[in-house]
Amino acid sequence: MIKDEKVYAVITGASKGIGKSIATELAKKGFNLLLISRSAQELESLGHELVAQYGITTDFLAIDLSQSTSPRVVFDWITDKKYSVNALVNNAGYGQWGQFKDLDLQAQLEMCRLNMDTLISLCHLLIPSLIKQKRAYILNISSTAAYQAVPTLAIYSATKAFVLSFSRALRYELKNTSISVTCLSPGPVDTGFAHRAGLDAFSKMAEKFNMQPAEVAKIAIKGMLARKSEIVPGLTNKVSVYANRFLPKSFIEKMAAGIYKV
Repeated sequence: MIKDEKVYAVITGASKGIGKSIATELAKKGFNLLLISRSAQELESLGHELVAQYGITTDFLAIDLSQSTSPRVVFDWITDKKYSVNALVNNAGYGQWGQFKDLDLQAQLEMCRLNMDTLISLCHLLIPSLIKQKRAYILNISSTAAYQAVPTLAIYSATKAFVLSFSRALRYELKNTSISVTCLSPGPVDTGFAHRAGLDAFSKMAEKFNMQPAEVAKIAIKGMLARKSEIVPGLTNKVSVYANRFLPKSFIEKMAAGIYKV
């Protein structure tokens, strides 16, 4: 590395919600940031705010990460600017609610591409840079939905189960390197997820259990820096995940179907 070369944390889905809060939490810790999301205006505003408040260095790239070519564009942008990377936060993702047979197939495949393929590609492309650092981190964002099948969120919960399983396997493969892999699995968070997924009826009930993005981000970064394997923030979510290990799957699926029914 060049002596005065800056090292950065890459954050996808950085313009709002948990991603924005994670960016803020990392800035508090002195991380320089590469902010990735679709909205150039929101990213630029966030970057200016974090620079002014925490004295870090930021850059941003506005891009739709659901496109198959996007991870390579991100990688080439980082490479061309000669940025070194010591952390990767894969936060970009979303859900769709409804019966699998009724939802648009292409829209569901696009969700799979963002939730899984983009995450896989960015990990693979950036590990060579990460591994050069004395301490490096990958933080993948999953969900408590990863721990059970969720009717009417069938594809979303399946993608998050993939993220959890992949993260654990990747962590083991990299255990003798400088890279620590952590998987964050939050429950309901006040981010507008329910509205985007079409879960407006559920959103009112979710408000009773919602955690705030800043709270989740603080727990996430603390756990990431402590090199934890899995993080489930919130007592209710921990109990739910623990119960899923022992209760019959058919019972869990029936309960989930009742909560998320169309």
